[in-house]
Amino acid sequence: MPVPDAGTETDVLIVGGGPVGLTARALLERWGVRALLVEKHRALSPFPRSRLVNVRSMEIFRGLGTAAGITAAAFAPEYGRIRFRDTMDGPDFASAAMAGINAPVPESPVRGVVTSQDRLEPLLLDAADGPVRFGTELTALTEDTDGVEALLVDRDSGAGTRVRARHVLAADGAHSTVRRLLGIGTTGPGALGDITTVVFDADLGRWSADRPAGVYFTAHGSLLPLYPEGGWSWFAPTPDDPEHADWAGIVARALGPGVQTEIEVLRVQQWVMHAFVAEEFRHGRVLLAGDAAHAMPIIGGLGMNTGVADAHNLCWKLAGVLQGWAGSRLLHTYAAERRPVAQRTLRQTVANPRLLHQVQRHRQEQLRSGDPAPEQIEPPWSEEYFAQLGLVLGAVYRSAAVLTGDGTPSEPPDSGTDYVPTAEPGHRLPHLWLTPDRSTLDTLGAWFTVLTPDPARWERQAGAAAPWPLRVEPLPCEHLGACRLGPRGALLVRPDGHIAARWSDAPPGGDTLRHALSAMTGSTPP
Repeated sequence: MPVPDAGTETDVLIVGGGPVGLTARALLERWGVRALLVEKHRALSPFPRSRLVNVRSMEIFRGLGTAAGITAAAFAPEYGRIRFRDTMDGPDFASAAMAGINAPVPESPVRGVVTSQDRLEPLLLDAADGPVRFGTELTALTEDTDGVEALLVDRDSGAGTRVRARHVLAADGAHSTVRRLLGIGTTGPGALGDITTVVFDADLGRWSADRPAGVYFTAHGSLLPLYPEGGWSWFAPTPDDPEHADWAGIVARALGPGVQTEIEVLRVQQWVMHAFVAEEFRHGRVLLAGDAAHAMPIIGGLGMNTGVADAHNLCWKLAGVLQGWAGSRLLHTYAAERRPVAQRTLRQTVANPRLLHQVQRHRQEQLRSGDPAPEQIEPPWSEEYFAQLGLVLGAVYRSAAVLTGDGTPSEPPDSGTDYVPTAEPGHRLPHLWLTPDRSTLDTLGAWFTVLTPDPARWERQAGAAAPWPLRVEPLPCEHLGACRLGPRGALLVRPDGHIAARWSDAPPGGDTLRHALSAMTGSTPP
């Protein structure tokens, strides 16, 4: 290998150019943080992969200004549904809506979408201007007291480059090189099975146009429309002897005998479905996010979305440490907040396939009883199941970056389906309309936000809150009950939309905000 050159310096080296790494790049740029993203593949992934962008991710993308473009490239809302059939050409014997996808939910100003990852990633790439190196693989890293030095290798030329970074954000997938180099183990079931995805073209409009869905579950694998203009994929456990498999014939079996159409196989990908959570999310100056930190089974569409929320939680903390308004101990709160969310999400995603199989077993019992008629089967979950709003919107953070104030956050139900908006510290700020087109969530950004019915009083507090970035926003009096505030109270909201502190009434002192910000960011007040 050629001798590595002197390389470059950056604040944050992002390893991995999937949705999580690309989101982190856009968020860090918003904060004015220098970031270099490296991706070992030579281009963005051509495979559809992740399918669901849930409402929480869309809220984050709305803040980045990309939500409208994502929605424009996605399927119409009526595709926010799953359908069960014996084969694609048969009638539905069960169906369920994806809450927050097929229609808006009152708890959010946005609607999630069904889209393909290869449509999402280019939009996220365009959301920032920072440097990206495709075809560049991280092969080694060393850490000292001032930063991390990484060896990057160009996969075409073999040339090595040494890059110096203050921090590394590893979003390099379930087979994370960074996690392996650091010797970080994982907990959980591990590999659940070998899966094959077949991307194909076929005219299936006759069996889908009037009954659209994001996923059709059949007895012979699952079928997914890829793009509004056409294209399909099939996935199922990998059959025996995949090298000699007749993929068109296998897909045709899922389509059923009534589908007489040409099947053009475009790509075949074999992969392993993993289920684990990393034992550590942070190793010194290196932080894991997305599948590098937790790999989720795909049923329910929570894997990528959990990773996007990781980036949202982490990037403002990195910005604070790098810009000097937060102490390094703020980074300890990343694992304290996100690892419990990952563990809870993993439990739900491991349970999801079992719930799907209940529907299919019930159908098999119908057929064995001699009743092939597609009597409707009630799925063993609520209509909210496939959005799982308790997980998506109801994550609760407990850490030094949350001041419980006059109330201790309570853990939401472990079912993952129920979400009750609350303004308790540690919870996501409830969505409330301030104007017909502006939500409380739209007040958030690269700053802390004080929401209060008495902005003049709290503006005086804010004036003494330097160096923390802070804005004061008026809260209409009709929302005081929902936020459990008096006429002079306030919410202090973190840049990631989670409530840091709540004062039901007037600030107890002239330096209340300054001391709260100092306590939660781990920095010394000026």
